[in-house]
Amino acid sequence: METVQSIKQRFSIIGNDTGLNRAIEKAVQVAPTDISVLVTGESGVGKESIPKIIHQLSHRKHGKYIAVNCGAIPEGTIDSELFGHEKGAFTGATQSRSGYFEVANGGTIFLDEVGELPLTTQVRLLRVLENGEFIKVGSSTVLKTDVRIVAATNVNMFEAIEKEKFREDLYYRLSTIEILLPALRERKDDIHLLFRKFASDFALKYKMPTIRLDDNAVQALINYRWSGNVRQLRNVAEQISVLESSRLIDAVTLKTYLPNMEGNFPTVQEKNKSQSDFSTEREILYKVLFDMKSDLNDLKKLTMELMQNDNPSDVQKNNEGLIQKIYKKEEVLESEKEPEFLSLPAKPQNENAVEIVKDTEEKYTYIDAIEEEDEEETLSLHDKELELIKKSLERHKGKRKLAADELGISERTLYRKIKQYDL
Repeated sequence: METVQSIKQRFSIIGNDTGLNRAIEKAVQVAPTDISVLVTGESGVGKESIPKIIHQLSHRKHGKYIAVNCGAIPEGTIDSELFGHEKGAFTGATQSRSGYFEVANGGTIFLDEVGELPLTTQVRLLRVLENGEFIKVGSSTVLKTDVRIVAATNVNMFEAIEKEKFREDLYYRLSTIEILLPALRERKDDIHLLFRKFASDFALKYKMPTIRLDDNAVQALINYRWSGNVRQLRNVAEQISVLESSRLIDAVTLKTYLPNMEGNFPTVQEKNKSQSDFSTEREILYKVLFDMKSDLNDLKKLTMELMQNDNPSDVQKNNEGLIQKIYKKEEVLESEKEPEFLSLPAKPQNENAVEIVKDTEEKYTYIDAIEEEDEEETLSLHDKELELIKKSLERHKGKRKLAADELGISERTLYRKIKQYDL
């Protein structure tokens, strides 16, 4: 069995971090088997090196090695790419095509960004992992393949499973062995080592002297949070190599190439302020919606009592405070006579109306009650209904769907009301 150091030299892996060494050791140990492997880690840490090690050290090393970026293939064509298709299976399928699983039979497939796979494709992949069977798009013939699958992702798989974006059974099939590659910020001793390697490579590539960092620049390099990991470090080394005329780089010059250190991007304080403003606006919106819901519940309660009570006067007397809250005192007590908005029939003509109110409870609103009744509405009810619709439409800038959801009615019913009131 090859040593970790010889593997690093063979596959051009730079670094002495214990986490990196442990990942390579696991790859070497699992390579002779056909166990599925899931490589995890942040974007840019070099996950693509692990499946190459596994393939080259396995008995499949003479078979095909195919790397597939699942996130780069459109959802509509990924099944065809992976499993192939028959002629005429879809528009543009002018001839049959073999998929990666058929082509790589006897070899290894590396599924990069496997967390981006659509759920329908995940079902097909699960079948391949379980018994090596798959079906081409547009075919009914079951085909067999003998493929080693190594997958990689930078997605938190447990969160994806919880949000039902990734199948739990597929995750456990893929992650028989899980290999975690540490982020660059966790490999501080390797950062300057990697930078020197990249600087040397670019000096050779562009035929110029190699750039060097002074002591302060080295400290700035090590203390920086490399969110883009090794890929970001490589890009910074290339930029400095090409753009700087001086070959000795100080900390001030280095920081101009590091985002968030010279104001090139929004600061943490600005971000927090933005989040704070957003939270305030959201709280105001929640309060408005809560008040509206409360008013609608009050209207529902009053309507139910009117429909169930033979004497509207009693309802008015027992609910005077509620009526004043909804319709305002000056509208209710304008005269001593019974207000027009209480002039509903003593009993609803539709005997099922009261049952509907009881059965639907919170989901049933004042406006729904008016629609269920085929009775003629009074002037005050018309005015109040018109006012509610106008306010809701103004609040949602004319978007009928949002207004209908807020009022508790269907979009079709709201459209009919808009036509009725010529809004």
